[in-house]
Amino acid sequence: MRMMISFAALFLSVVLLQLSSGGVGPLDVLSGSALGFSNQEIGMLGSAHFFGFFIGCWFAPRLLGTVGHSRAFAAFTAAGSIGLLAHMMVINPYAWALMRVASGLCVAGCYTVVEAWLQSKVTNATRGRAMGTYRMVDMTGSLCAQGIVGILAPADYISYNILAILCCAALLPITLTTATQPETPKSPRLRPGLAYTRSPLAVAGVIAAALSSASFRMVGPIYGQEMGLSAGQIAWFLASFVVGGALAQFPVGWIADKFDRRKVLIWLSVAAIGSCAVTMSTAHLGVMGILLSSALFGLTTFPIYSVAAAHAHDFASSDERVELSAALMFWFAMGAIAAPYGASILIDVYGPKALFVMLAAGHGLLIAFGVIRMRSGRTPRKRTAYINALRTSFIIGRLTGRTREKPRSE
Repeated sequence: MRMMISFAALFLSVVLLQLSSGGVGPLDVLSGSALGFSNQEIGMLGSAHFFGFFIGCWFAPRLLGTVGHSRAFAAFTAAGSIGLLAHMMVINPYAWALMRVASGLCVAGCYTVVEAWLQSKVTNATRGRAMGTYRMVDMTGSLCAQGIVGILAPADYISYNILAILCCAALLPITLTTATQPETPKSPRLRPGLAYTRSPLAVAGVIAAALSSASFRMVGPIYGQEMGLSAGQIAWFLASFVVGGALAQFPVGWIADKFDRRKVLIWLSVAAIGSCAVTMSTAHLGVMGILLSSALFGLTTFPIYSVAAAHAHDFASSDERVELSAALMFWFAMGAIAAPYGASILIDVYGPKALFVMLAAGHGLLIAFGVIRMRSGRTPRKRTAYINALRTSFIIGRLTGRTREKPRSE
Protein backbone atom coordinates (compact mmCIF):
# COMPACT_ATOMS: atom_id res chain seq x y z
CA MET A 1 0.00 0.00 0.00
CA ARG A 2 2.85 2.41 0.79
CA MET A 3 4.32 1.64 -2.61
CA MET A 4 1.01 2.36 -4.37
CA ILE A 5 0.64 5.65 -2.49
CA SER A 6 4.15 6.63 -3.57
CA PHE A 7 3.16 5.92 -7.17
CA ALA A 8 -0.13 7.84 -6.90
CA ALA A 9 1.34 10.97 -8.51
CA LEU A 10 2.65 8.97 -11.46
CA PHE A 11 -0.63 7.14 -11.97
CA LEU A 12 -2.67 10.36 -11.76
CA SER A 13 -0.43 11.90 -14.42
CA VAL A 14 -1.02 8.81 -16.61
CA VAL A 15 -4.81 9.14 -16.32
CA LEU A 16 -4.77 12.85 -17.18
CA LEU A 17 -2.40 12.23 -20.08
CA GLN A 18 -4.65 9.46 -21.41
CA LEU A 19 -7.73 11.69 -21.21
CA SER A 20 -5.93 14.29 -23.32
CA SER A 21 -4.05 12.16 -25.84
CA GLY A 22 -6.77 9.55 -26.16
CA GLY A 23 -9.38 12.17 -26.97
CA VAL A 24 -7.50 14.08 -29.67
CA GLY A 25 -7.58 11.29 -32.29
CA PRO A 26 -11.37 10.82 -32.48
CA LEU A 27 -11.91 14.57 -32.07
CA ASP A 28 -9.61 15.25 -35.04
CA VAL A 29 -11.66 12.86 -37.18
CA LEU A 30 -14.94 14.56 -36.28
CA SER A 31 -13.42 18.04 -36.59
CA GLY A 32 -11.73 17.23 -39.89
CA SER A 33 -15.00 15.95 -41.34
CA ALA A 34 -16.80 19.09 -40.16
CA LEU A 35 -14.13 21.28 -41.77
CA GLY A 36 -14.20 19.46 -45.10
CA PHE A 37 -10.97 17.44 -44.84
CA SER A 38 -10.86 14.38 -47.08
CA ASN A 39 -10.70 10.90 -45.59
CA GLN A 40 -7.10 10.58 -46.77
CA GLU A 41 -6.15 13.80 -45.01
CA ILE A 42 -7.82 12.56 -41.83
CA GLY A 43 -5.96 9.25 -42.11
CA MET A 44 -2.73 11.20 -42.52
CA LEU A 45 -3.32 12.74 -39.08
CA GLY A 46 -3.37 9.32 -37.45
CA SER A 47 -0.19 8.30 -39.25
CA ALA A 48 1.47 11.55 -38.16
CA HIS A 49 0.61 10.77 -34.53
CA PHE A 50 2.42 7.45 -34.66
CA PHE A 51 5.37 9.03 -36.48
CA GLY A 52 5.71 11.45 -33.56
CA PHE A 53 5.26 8.51 -31.18
CA PHE A 54 8.20 6.70 -32.76
CA ILE A 55 10.40 9.81 -32.58
CA GLY A 56 9.45 10.21 -28.91
CA CYS A 57 10.32 6.60 -28.05
CA TRP A 58 13.77 7.03 -29.56
CA PHE A 59 14.49 10.56 -28.29
CA ALA A 60 12.99 10.51 -24.77
CA PRO A 61 15.65 8.39 -22.98
CA ARG A 62 18.34 10.69 -24.31
CA LEU A 63 16.51 13.78 -23.09
CA LEU A 64 16.06 12.13 -19.69
CA GLY A 65 19.81 11.76 -19.41
CA THR A 66 20.30 15.45 -20.20
CA VAL A 67 17.68 17.28 -18.11
CA GLY A 68 16.17 14.72 -15.72
CA HIS A 69 12.72 13.20 -15.32
CA SER A 70 10.56 16.16 -14.27
CA ARG A 71 12.01 18.58 -16.79
CA ALA A 72 11.70 16.04 -19.60
CA PHE A 73 8.07 15.39 -18.64
CA ALA A 74 7.42 19.14 -18.66
CA ALA A 75 8.98 19.50 -22.10
CA PHE A 76 6.88 16.70 -23.58
CA THR A 77 3.61 17.93 -22.08
CA ALA A 78 4.43 21.41 -23.40
CA ALA A 79 4.84 19.96 -26.91
CA GLY A 80 1.51 18.15 -26.63
CA SER A 81 -0.30 21.22 -25.30
CA ILE A 82 1.07 23.43 -28.07
CA GLY A 83 -0.11 20.94 -30.66
CA LEU A 84 -3.60 20.89 -29.17
CA LEU A 85 -3.94 24.66 -28.76
CA ALA A 86 -2.72 25.37 -32.29
CA HIS A 87 -5.42 23.25 -33.95
CA MET A 88 -8.05 25.94 -34.33
CA MET A 89 -5.51 28.65 -35.13
CA VAL A 90 -4.51 27.06 -38.46
CA ILE A 91 -7.21 25.17 -40.37
CA ASN A 92 -5.06 23.06 -42.65
CA PRO A 93 -4.66 19.25 -42.64
CA TYR A 94 -0.91 19.37 -43.20
CA ALA A 95 -0.46 21.84 -40.34
CA TRP A 96 -2.63 19.56 -38.19
CA ALA A 97 -0.36 16.64 -39.14
CA LEU A 98 2.60 18.52 -37.66
CA MET A 99 0.53 19.16 -34.53
CA ARG A 100 -0.26 15.45 -34.29
CA VAL A 101 3.46 14.67 -34.53
CA ALA A 102 3.77 16.83 -31.41
CA SER A 103 0.98 14.88 -29.68
CA GLY A 104 2.64 11.55 -30.52
CA LEU A 105 5.96 12.89 -29.25
CA CYS A 106 4.22 13.94 -26.03
CA VAL A 107 2.64 10.53 -25.43
CA ALA A 108 5.83 8.54 -26.02
CA GLY A 109 7.98 10.94 -24.03
CA CYS A 110 5.69 11.12 -21.02
CA TYR A 111 5.26 7.35 -20.85
CA THR A 112 9.02 6.94 -21.05
CA VAL A 113 9.43 9.21 -18.03
CA VAL A 114 6.70 7.43 -16.04
CA GLU A 115 8.00 3.95 -16.82
CA ALA A 116 11.62 4.90 -16.11
CA TRP A 117 10.47 6.25 -12.74
CA LEU A 118 8.52 3.07 -12.00
CA GLN A 119 11.43 0.88 -13.03
CA SER A 120 13.74 2.60 -10.56
CA LYS A 121 11.36 2.12 -7.62
CA VAL A 122 9.98 -1.41 -8.01
CA THR A 123 11.67 -4.51 -6.70
CA ASN A 124 11.22 -8.10 -7.78
CA ALA A 125 8.78 -8.53 -4.87
CA THR A 126 6.61 -5.56 -5.88
CA ARG A 127 7.02 -5.64 -9.67
CA GLY A 128 3.91 -7.73 -10.37
CA ARG A 129 1.58 -5.60 -8.23
CA ALA A 130 2.99 -2.35 -9.57
CA MET A 131 2.63 -3.46 -13.19
CA GLY A 132 -0.88 -4.78 -12.59
CA THR A 133 -1.97 -1.49 -11.08
CA TYR A 134 -0.23 0.44 -13.86
CA ARG A 135 -2.05 -1.56 -16.55
CA MET A 136 -5.38 -1.03 -14.80
CA VAL A 137 -4.79 2.73 -14.50
CA ASP A 138 -3.73 2.99 -18.15
CA MET A 139 -6.74 1.00 -19.37
CA THR A 140 -9.14 3.05 -17.24
CA GLY A 141 -7.72 6.28 -18.62
CA SER A 142 -7.96 4.96 -22.17
CA LEU A 143 -11.59 3.92 -21.67
CA CYS A 144 -12.57 7.30 -20.20
CA ALA A 145 -10.77 9.07 -23.05
CA GLN A 146 -13.08 7.46 -25.59
CA GLY A 147 -16.11 8.67 -23.64
CA ILE A 148 -14.91 12.27 -23.51
CA VAL A 149 -15.26 12.54 -27.29
CA GLY A 150 -19.03 12.36 -26.99
CA ILE A 151 -19.19 15.63 -25.04
CA LEU A 152 -16.68 17.69 -27.05
CA ALA A 153 -17.98 19.75 -29.96
CA PRO A 154 -16.02 19.16 -33.19
CA ALA A 155 -13.90 21.97 -34.64
CA ASP A 156 -14.31 24.11 -31.55
CA TYR A 157 -11.72 26.12 -29.62
CA ILE A 158 -13.16 25.06 -26.28
CA SER A 159 -12.91 21.35 -27.10
CA TYR A 160 -9.21 21.54 -27.91
CA ASN A 161 -8.63 23.87 -24.96
CA ILE A 162 -10.15 21.27 -22.63
CA LEU A 163 -7.79 18.60 -23.97
CA ALA A 164 -4.85 21.02 -23.63
CA ILE A 165 -5.85 21.77 -20.03
CA LEU A 166 -5.90 18.04 -19.26
CA CYS A 167 -2.46 17.69 -20.85
CA CYS A 168 -1.11 20.56 -18.74
CA ALA A 169 -2.78 19.11 -15.64
CA ALA A 170 -0.84 15.88 -16.16
CA LEU A 171 2.27 17.93 -15.41
CA LEU A 172 1.19 18.86 -11.88
CA PRO A 173 1.25 15.53 -9.98
CA ILE A 174 4.63 14.37 -11.28
CA THR A 175 6.38 17.73 -10.81
CA LEU A 176 4.91 18.45 -7.37
CA THR A 177 5.57 15.03 -5.88
CA THR A 178 8.04 15.00 -3.00
CA ALA A 179 9.42 11.63 -4.06
CA THR A 180 13.10 11.65 -4.96
CA GLN A 181 13.71 11.58 -8.69
CA PRO A 182 15.42 8.37 -9.79
CA GLU A 183 18.68 8.03 -11.63
CA THR A 184 18.50 8.19 -15.40
CA PRO A 185 18.12 4.71 -16.96
CA LYS A 186 20.48 3.51 -19.63
CA SER A 187 18.76 3.74 -23.01
CA PRO A 188 18.38 0.39 -24.77
CA ARG A 189 19.96 0.05 -28.18
CA LEU A 190 17.41 -0.01 -30.97
CA ARG A 191 18.05 -3.18 -32.96
CA PRO A 192 14.98 -3.93 -35.12
CA GLY A 193 16.73 -6.95 -36.61
CA LEU A 194 16.89 -8.62 -33.19
CA ALA A 195 13.13 -9.18 -33.17
CA TYR A 196 13.17 -10.71 -36.65
CA THR A 197 16.13 -12.91 -35.78
CA ARG A 198 14.43 -14.22 -32.66
CA SER A 199 10.99 -14.71 -34.24
CA PRO A 200 9.85 -13.60 -37.72
CA LEU A 201 6.32 -14.60 -36.74
CA ALA A 202 6.39 -12.27 -33.73
CA VAL A 203 7.34 -9.37 -36.02
CA ALA A 204 4.44 -10.25 -38.33
CA GLY A 205 2.16 -10.48 -35.30
CA VAL A 206 3.01 -7.04 -33.91
CA ILE A 207 2.60 -5.49 -37.37
CA ALA A 208 -0.84 -7.12 -37.64
CA ALA A 209 -1.66 -5.80 -34.16
CA ALA A 210 -0.61 -2.31 -35.27
CA LEU A 211 -2.72 -2.62 -38.40
CA SER A 212 -5.78 -3.45 -36.30
CA SER A 213 -5.28 -1.05 -33.41
CA ALA A 214 -4.05 2.03 -35.28
CA SER A 215 -6.59 1.72 -38.10
CA PHE A 216 -9.51 1.18 -35.76
CA ARG A 217 -8.64 3.95 -33.31
CA MET A 218 -7.61 6.57 -35.86
CA VAL A 219 -9.92 5.77 -38.78
CA GLY A 220 -12.72 3.91 -36.97
CA PRO A 221 -14.62 7.18 -36.33
CA ILE A 222 -14.85 7.67 -40.11
CA TYR A 223 -16.50 4.26 -40.34
CA GLY A 224 -18.82 5.25 -37.51
CA GLN A 225 -19.82 8.46 -39.28
CA GLU A 226 -20.48 6.58 -42.52
CA MET A 227 -22.70 4.20 -40.57
CA GLY A 228 -24.71 7.15 -39.25
CA LEU A 229 -23.44 7.18 -35.66
CA SER A 230 -23.56 10.40 -33.66
CA ALA A 231 -20.49 11.73 -31.82
CA GLY A 232 -21.71 10.15 -28.57
CA GLN A 233 -22.29 6.82 -30.28
CA ILE A 234 -18.83 6.94 -31.87
CA ALA A 235 -17.42 7.36 -28.36
CA TRP A 236 -19.24 4.19 -27.28
CA PHE A 237 -18.06 2.49 -30.48
CA LEU A 238 -14.41 3.15 -29.59
CA ALA A 239 -14.94 2.36 -25.90
CA SER A 240 -16.46 -1.02 -26.81
CA PHE A 241 -13.24 -1.89 -28.64
CA VAL A 242 -11.19 -1.11 -25.50
CA VAL A 243 -13.56 -3.06 -23.24
CA GLY A 244 -13.43 -6.09 -25.52
CA GLY A 245 -9.64 -5.97 -25.50
CA ALA A 246 -9.51 -5.72 -21.71
CA LEU A 247 -11.83 -8.70 -21.27
CA ALA A 248 -9.70 -10.83 -23.58
CA GLN A 249 -6.41 -10.47 -21.75
CA PHE A 250 -6.87 -13.02 -18.96
CA PRO A 251 -8.39 -15.92 -20.96
CA VAL A 252 -6.05 -15.42 -23.90
CA GLY A 253 -3.09 -15.19 -21.51
CA TRP A 254 -4.10 -18.49 -19.90
CA ILE A 255 -4.42 -20.15 -23.31
CA ALA A 256 -1.10 -18.70 -24.52
CA ASP A 257 0.66 -20.15 -21.46
CA LYS A 258 -0.85 -23.60 -22.04
CA PHE A 259 -0.64 -24.12 -25.79
CA ASP A 260 1.65 -23.44 -28.74
CA ARG A 261 1.68 -19.66 -29.16
CA ARG A 262 1.96 -19.95 -32.91
CA LYS A 263 -1.39 -21.74 -32.93
CA VAL A 264 -2.83 -19.12 -30.58
CA LEU A 265 -1.76 -16.35 -32.97
CA ILE A 266 -3.25 -18.20 -35.92
CA TRP A 267 -6.58 -18.81 -34.20
CA LEU A 268 -6.75 -15.23 -32.93
CA SER A 269 -6.35 -14.08 -36.53
CA VAL A 270 -9.05 -16.52 -37.66
CA ALA A 271 -11.30 -15.04 -34.99
CA ALA A 272 -10.32 -11.51 -36.08
CA ILE A 273 -11.35 -12.28 -39.66
CA GLY A 274 -14.63 -13.63 -38.29
CA SER A 275 -15.16 -10.46 -36.27
CA CYS A 276 -14.52 -8.35 -39.39
CA ALA A 277 -17.16 -10.37 -41.23
CA VAL A 278 -19.58 -9.98 -38.32
CA THR A 279 -18.97 -6.22 -38.22
CA MET A 280 -19.72 -5.82 -41.92
CA SER A 281 -22.77 -8.08 -41.84
CA THR A 282 -24.39 -6.60 -38.71
CA ALA A 283 -24.03 -2.92 -39.60
CA HIS A 284 -27.71 -2.85 -40.63
CA LEU A 285 -28.82 -4.00 -37.18
CA GLY A 286 -28.38 -0.53 -35.71
CA VAL A 287 -26.25 0.94 -32.96
CA MET A 288 -26.30 -2.08 -30.66
CA GLY A 289 -25.10 -4.40 -33.41
CA ILE A 290 -22.24 -2.03 -34.27
CA LEU A 291 -21.19 -1.71 -30.60
CA LEU A 292 -21.21 -5.46 -30.01
CA SER A 293 -19.21 -6.09 -33.17
CA SER A 294 -16.70 -3.45 -32.03
CA ALA A 295 -16.28 -5.26 -28.70
CA LEU A 296 -15.83 -8.56 -30.55
CA PHE A 297 -13.15 -7.00 -32.74
CA GLY A 298 -11.29 -5.75 -29.66
CA LEU A 299 -11.66 -9.18 -28.04
CA THR A 300 -9.98 -10.92 -30.97
CA THR A 301 -7.29 -8.40 -31.94
CA PHE A 302 -6.16 -6.66 -28.75
CA PRO A 303 -4.19 -9.64 -27.30
CA ILE A 304 -2.27 -10.34 -30.52
CA TYR A 305 0.60 -8.01 -29.62
CA SER A 306 1.06 -9.61 -26.20
CA VAL A 307 0.99 -13.16 -27.59
CA ALA A 308 3.48 -12.22 -30.32
CA ALA A 309 5.75 -10.54 -27.77
CA ALA A 310 5.64 -13.59 -25.48
CA HIS A 311 6.49 -15.84 -28.45
CA ALA A 312 9.52 -13.68 -29.31
CA HIS A 313 10.74 -13.71 -25.71
CA ASP A 314 10.58 -17.50 -25.68
CA PHE A 315 13.62 -17.45 -27.98
CA ALA A 316 15.52 -14.66 -26.22
CA SER A 317 18.09 -14.74 -23.44
CA SER A 318 17.64 -12.74 -20.26
CA ASP A 319 20.08 -10.03 -21.29
CA GLU A 320 18.21 -9.45 -24.58
CA ARG A 321 14.76 -8.76 -23.12
CA VAL A 322 14.98 -4.96 -22.95
CA GLU A 323 16.33 -4.56 -26.48
CA LEU A 324 13.87 -7.15 -27.81
CA SER A 325 10.94 -5.23 -26.30
CA ALA A 326 12.23 -2.05 -27.93
CA ALA A 327 12.62 -3.84 -31.27
CA LEU A 328 9.03 -5.12 -31.13
CA MET A 329 7.87 -1.59 -30.33
CA PHE A 330 9.75 -0.40 -33.41
CA TRP A 331 7.89 -2.81 -35.69
CA PHE A 332 4.58 -1.90 -34.06
CA ALA A 333 5.30 1.78 -34.71
CA MET A 334 6.15 1.10 -38.35
CA GLY A 335 2.85 -0.70 -38.89
CA ALA A 336 0.93 1.97 -36.97
CA ILE A 337 2.43 4.78 -39.07
CA ALA A 338 1.31 3.20 -42.35
CA ALA A 339 -2.06 1.76 -41.30
CA PRO A 340 -4.33 4.83 -40.81
CA TYR A 341 -3.38 6.49 -44.08
CA GLY A 342 -3.71 3.25 -46.04
CA ALA A 343 -7.10 2.53 -44.47
CA SER A 344 -8.38 6.02 -45.30
CA ILE A 345 -7.40 5.61 -48.97
CA LEU A 346 -9.35 2.35 -49.17
CA ILE A 347 -12.40 3.93 -47.54
CA ASP A 348 -12.27 6.77 -50.06
CA VAL A 349 -12.13 4.37 -52.99
CA TYR A 350 -14.31 1.47 -51.88
CA GLY A 351 -16.45 2.76 -49.01
CA PRO A 352 -16.42 2.31 -45.21
CA LYS A 353 -16.55 -1.49 -45.22
CA ALA A 354 -13.16 -1.52 -46.97
CA LEU A 355 -11.61 -0.81 -43.55
CA PHE A 356 -12.58 -4.26 -42.30
CA VAL A 357 -11.74 -5.91 -45.61
CA MET A 358 -8.21 -4.53 -45.24
CA LEU A 359 -7.98 -5.72 -41.63
CA ALA A 360 -9.25 -9.18 -42.57
CA ALA A 361 -6.67 -9.38 -45.38
CA GLY A 362 -3.90 -8.44 -42.95
CA HIS A 363 -4.88 -11.19 -40.55
CA GLY A 364 -5.18 -13.62 -43.46
CA LEU A 365 -1.53 -12.94 -44.29
CA LEU A 366 -0.62 -13.53 -40.64
CA ILE A 367 -2.40 -16.90 -40.73
CA ALA A 368 -0.53 -17.93 -43.88
CA PHE A 369 2.82 -16.84 -42.45
CA GLY A 370 2.05 -18.59 -39.16
CA VAL A 371 1.36 -21.87 -40.96
CA ILE A 372 4.63 -21.52 -42.87
CA ARG A 373 6.56 -20.87 -39.66
CA MET A 374 4.98 -23.88 -37.95
CA ARG A 375 6.21 -26.11 -40.75
CA SER A 376 9.76 -25.02 -39.98
CA GLY A 377 9.55 -27.21 -36.89
CA ARG A 378 11.26 -24.64 -34.68
CA THR A 379 10.41 -24.80 -30.97
CA PRO A 380 11.49 -22.46 -28.14
CA ARG A 381 14.14 -23.44 -25.60
CA LYS A 382 11.81 -22.42 -22.78
CA ARG A 383 8.45 -20.76 -22.21
CA THR A 384 8.24 -17.31 -20.67
CA ALA A 385 5.21 -15.92 -18.89
CA TYR A 386 2.51 -14.19 -20.92
CA ILE A 387 1.94 -10.59 -19.85
CA ASN A 388 -0.37 -7.88 -21.10
CA ALA A 389 2.34 -5.94 -22.93
CA LEU A 390 1.79 -2.19 -23.08
CA ARG A 391 2.75 -0.35 -26.28
CA THR A 392 3.96 2.77 -24.53
CA SER A 393 7.75 3.28 -24.63
CA PHE A 394 11.03 1.48 -25.20
CA ILE A 395 11.55 1.53 -21.40
CA ILE A 396 8.63 -0.88 -20.89
CA GLY A 397 11.02 -3.77 -21.51
CA ARG A 398 12.85 -2.94 -18.28
CA LEU A 399 9.60 -3.25 -16.32
CA THR A 400 8.52 -6.54 -17.88
CA GLY A 401 11.79 -8.32 -18.59
CA ARG A 402 12.18 -10.08 -15.26
CA THR A 403 8.47 -10.80 -15.02
CA ARG A 404 8.82 -13.00 -18.10
CA GLU A 405 11.42 -15.12 -16.37
CA LYS A 406 8.75 -16.50 -14.05
CA PRO A 407 6.33 -18.56 -16.16
CA ARG A 408 2.95 -19.38 -14.69
CA SER A 409 2.47 -22.82 -13.29
CA GLU A 410 1.13 -25.34 -15.79
